[in-house]
Amino acid sequence: QVQLVESGGGLVQPGGSLRLSCTASGFILDYSAIGWFRQAPGKEREGVSWISTRSGNTFYADSVQGRFTISRDSAKNTVYLQMNSLNPEDTAVYYCAAPRRGWVVREDWGLQSYEYHYWGQGTQVTVSS
Repeated sequence: QVQLVESGGGLVQPGGSLRLSCTASGFILDYSAIGWFRQAPGKEREGVSWISTRSGNTFYADSVQGRFTISRDSAKNTVYLQMNSLNPEDTAVYYCAAPRRGWVVREDWGLQSYEYHYWGQGTQVTVSS
């Protein structure tokens, strides 16, 4: 059973920072990619960032480019999302996701939820003064 566990969410003031963690059961190198998504109330889930676990290549949505950084620590089976310069529009539940073993996430579609088969339970991020 694949498990993804997110942590690190919380309440932060505008302009502040948070670092989210996604820890996978087993080896993250077993998955071709790990993605971060978010869903705000009343909105559809959107892709935020993803990382190729083997190459380390990283990809970002335009809305977070330059503010968020995704990284991996294979020894800890953990992927991080460093979020800086947060604003109220970043308020959402953040999820990490992984494709099933053997599924290669396609570069142009890495921010699409249908590329992923396993999801964590989510962690709330609230940006408010």
